[in-house]
Amino acid sequence: MTELRPTESISRRMTVFGTGYLGATHAACMAELGHEVLGVDVDPSKLAMLEAGEVPFYEPGLEEVLRRNIAAGRLRFTSSYEEAAEFADIHFLGVGTPQKKGEFAADMRFVDSVVDSLAPLLTRPAVIFGKSTVPVGTAERLGVRARELSPAGQDVEVAWNPEFLREGFAVKDTLHPDRLVLGVDRNRPGRAESVAREVYGKILDEGTPFVVTDLATSELVKASANAFLATKISFINAISEVCEASGADVTVLADAIGHDERIGRKFLNAGIGFGGGCLPKDIRAFMARAGELGADQALTFLREVDNINMRRRTRMVELAREACGSLLGARVAVLGAAFKPDSDDVRDSPALNVAGQIQLQGAAVSVYDPKAMGNSRSLFPTLTYSANTEEACAGADVVLILTEWAEFRKLLPSDLDDIVRKKVVIDGRNCLEPAIWRDAGWTYRGLGRP
Repeated sequence: MTELRPTESISRRMTVFGTGYLGATHAACMAELGHEVLGVDVDPSKLAMLEAGEVPFYEPGLEEVLRRNIAAGRLRFTSSYEEAAEFADIHFLGVGTPQKKGEFAADMRFVDSVVDSLAPLLTRPAVIFGKSTVPVGTAERLGVRARELSPAGQDVEVAWNPEFLREGFAVKDTLHPDRLVLGVDRNRPGRAESVAREVYGKILDEGTPFVVTDLATSELVKASANAFLATKISFINAISEVCEASGADVTVLADAIGHDERIGRKFLNAGIGFGGGCLPKDIRAFMARAGELGADQALTFLREVDNINMRRRTRMVELAREACGSLLGARVAVLGAAFKPDSDDVRDSPALNVAGQIQLQGAAVSVYDPKAMGNSRSLFPTLTYSANTEEACAGADVVLILTEWAEFRKLLPSDLDDIVRKKVVIDGRNCLEPAIWRDAGWTYRGLGRP
């Protein structure tokens, strides 16, 4: 468990608006740093869970941090904007920016709503730090809006402090980040940087790089980081298509090029592609915003990044059909539903998308995931859900590994030999050792592997 020891650094009062994945994590971790934190949300059920010390989603280590700081009196929650404005002069904005329905652009309603509701209540000098992933230009626009609405007028600052959380490592990434980025209004020098240095004092004392830039650059840092990571994943998946056509092995290829320090091995794992609540919608919003700015040609390559990613899901369905001859009446075991291991997030999950496509083609699909069963049922209620791996694989004509949870990586042929109807496994994450399964009499297929 990541825990910081108390130091003499300054303790401040602050609020965090939005108690979803980003907001709840940030609120708990700011309290862990020794600050007094008030989490604000309009969802009564979410607030009730958090007040009871329960996290509404799965994130390793977060519940312990939450409970410890509630017990210490450093963290509490409210739905009252009036209470929040009175409580603190430092406000973090961590609400969602989902993709607009029927469009690529980000839906900014929730971000705008926080500023429209909070700013009229700010009667003292205040700093609003945005953490949500937003289109470039948002921070400047919100700053103008906040100063127009607030009785404090010109004494209200909006700065941008993007998050770089990895699901499954969010506590570590908040308390011990690889960098902190802060965008400030260069035309309006104020207190934002000095306040941020106080808030993150313990983290900066560890030597964490602190990049201070203008507002637009800070917004583009997060968008660019996600676009690069998505591109890297789609690149290796495009190469895996060539590997399949030529008989090459994409995993060995990735190891070989990953030794080049200019390239690196991380995010070069071929498979069924990326999903979740960030990369897919963020690269689409980035493209949409570039178009609004008249720079649409600069990011047209991201359309192919998105296309490659979606194509890998289709390829997985094709492999399942080939393995069964026909999916009509076939029994298919799907191991994994979350978009990545150590998470219960099923937003735009490749695993669930594949499972749904296979079911639509007439197969009986049984799904098991260690943590994402509840969310999966809500999103895909027509699929069959199993209590464990053995139940999901009982009588299966093919077993699909779609999320690389540790318990799936550790599977051995002997675990399933007497359970399945046909010994066929398709490794959508290339996380099994092919020789072990083939030597045991199984038909093994991996993406981009001979």
